[in-house]
Amino acid sequence: MTNQHTACPLDCPDTCTIDVHVDEGRVTKLTGNSRSPHTQGFLCSKVGRFDRHVYSEERLLEPAIRSGPKGSGEFRNVTWDEALDRIATELRTARDAHGGESILPLYYGGSNGLLTQGSVDERMFRRLGASRLLRTVCATATGAAVQGLYGTMVGTALPDIVHARLIVLWGVNPSVTGIHAVPYIHQAKTQGAKLLVVDPRATPLAKQADLHLAPRPGTDLPVALSMIKWLFDTGNADLEWLAEHATGSDELRERACRWPIAEAAEVSGVAATDIERFVELYAQASPALIRAGWGSERNRNGGSATAAILALPAVAGKFGVRGGGYTLSNSKAFGLDATKAANTEPRATREINMNRVGQELLARDDPAIRCLFVYNHNPLATLPNQEQVRRGLSREDLFTVVYDQVLTDTARYADVLLPATTFLEHHELRRGYGATVVNRSAPVIAPVGRARPNYEVFAELCDRLELSRVDDPRTPAELEAAILDGHPHAREIAGALDATGTARFDQVAGGHPVPFVDSFPRTGDRKVHLVPRHLDAEAPHGLYTYQDDPATDDYPLALISPSTSRTVSSSFGQLIPGEVAVEIHADDAIERGIEDGAAVEIYNDLGRVRCSARISEDVRRGTLSLPKGLWCRHTRSGTTANAVSPDTLTDIGAGACFNDARVEIRRDEHQGTDIGRDYRP
Repeated sequence: MTNQHTACPLDCPDTCTIDVHVDEGRVTKLTGNSRSPHTQGFLCSKVGRFDRHVYSEERLLEPAIRSGPKGSGEFRNVTWDEALDRIATELRTARDAHGGESILPLYYGGSNGLLTQGSVDERMFRRLGASRLLRTVCATATGAAVQGLYGTMVGTALPDIVHARLIVLWGVNPSVTGIHAVPYIHQAKTQGAKLLVVDPRATPLAKQADLHLAPRPGTDLPVALSMIKWLFDTGNADLEWLAEHATGSDELRERACRWPIAEAAEVSGVAATDIERFVELYAQASPALIRAGWGSERNRNGGSATAAILALPAVAGKFGVRGGGYTLSNSKAFGLDATKAANTEPRATREINMNRVGQELLARDDPAIRCLFVYNHNPLATLPNQEQVRRGLSREDLFTVVYDQVLTDTARYADVLLPATTFLEHHELRRGYGATVVNRSAPVIAPVGRARPNYEVFAELCDRLELSRVDDPRTPAELEAAILDGHPHAREIAGALDATGTARFDQVAGGHPVPFVDSFPRTGDRKVHLVPRHLDAEAPHGLYTYQDDPATDDYPLALISPSTSRTVSSSFGQLIPGEVAVEIHADDAIERGIEDGAAVEIYNDLGRVRCSARISEDVRRGTLSLPKGLWCRHTRSGTTANAVSPDTLTDIGAGACFNDARVEIRRDEHQGTDIGRDYRP
């Protein structure tokens, strides 16, 4: 038995370093180590059981070509040469007959690093002249708000949570999406810090909080604006700090005036006394830290909500001390860009918003999408308006490639299947977005079956399409060198990676920065722009303008789809056994004659989901909760929460509005399963 070292690239802020126990070429155990101090020697349950994913019965082991109807999951194994030749022929034919824009790469890649996302793959699609995908299903509204207000300023480092005297968790559930922050939070609490949580569900940390606000989904904006108004009205706004470090404070104050606490309370369903107590505690504490998440952005007001939340530490003057300010994503801390390894400039081809892929696949515009290349993504499980996406994938005239590790719901609609390696089987370079680290990792086991890594497969396709150039970086070492080329800390990063496999921001750039002491907004004037002009113009009614709840008399309930401890987006969904229940508040259940465990149907004009009900006090009244990342097998209808989620867009950033799903729920008198049976292995 040997003990190998690697690092986790999954879509999580923690970016852990790992010891992998290998016996006769097979992974037997994964444990956390302390090479990255943020890992603290332990792993989340998802990665701790990653060997189950590597050796899953649904692991793709061979390239394959469809042999049955689309969606049937019937394939015949072929050689890599046959599969790649078929793909190259179809891509070339589509480009020559209909133009490169008839080809659409469909990917997300949050669980991939810089070598397997945005490098050689980007090279191929740029040179083909393919349509460009706007990867907007997550974080774009939040990202737009952060960039507009602060640029790429590095936020408070997660280890500095321990210095805070008050911690706000707003729209984030670290217990399942970044568990390594939890010990820091607990340490701060033992040192006397107060914990405040804003979430429509009673998450594990919300149950431990000093105060928990549970607003109606989509109403974070008026809650945050009412706090801003209170800070100004009560003399708790730091006017001197704002005058020196911010622009737009008067305009923000004017827009917040629309929201006295009483009115925000009425709209959000949160008691006015709780909102006032919350902002009083926040105003009085120092250091005070807001740990913002992405839950607040998943609605029509998402970008403005995030901007208002992140304006709070500026208005209240919470920067300038260790443990104060905000932390969200630090992915820009190192400034590393995978597309430098593409060795090709982007082309001005059409852009397609991934939230509207269902619409685009069914559109007959010239050029219609003829070839779909899906990789690092499971769109049928993760995109809104699920049934429209399914109809698009079912097109007989659409040539679809799915390149994945396991037979996902989307993979069943492929014309050609390609088996991908997991992070234990290929080289990777991964930057953190919570932990400020960069990790280099090498394979710890040989590829399972005939799986191959992205950078090899896309390079071979470039060869077949006659798109390769002699100066293209191809090997992992060449790709890494291209990504680091020209970086101001390239030598230090490379040296740290050579020595330990991990480059830490505190070693490379001189310690965890304190915002507005060691780091400042990367805006033109190094100030916070509280009302950025470009975002104000982008928002349909101006930044910080609240758009009303889309509920109707027919569909009065909000359906949310929070993350769980069992999946990373939809990854590992094949490992979840049985049917998954929707959570419903007891009062809502009684009104509809629904008992615990009853068969129910959730529905609206877009679709329906048939599953069982679980009565829970963890979800607020008027809100249903069905987990994110489910696969079709997890319900009797073969559909998930995304079947009733609209493909409308956030106010800024053109992001997804999953939490704007408005539905009704009733007892399901229909017995048995319907299309869901087709998706059970």
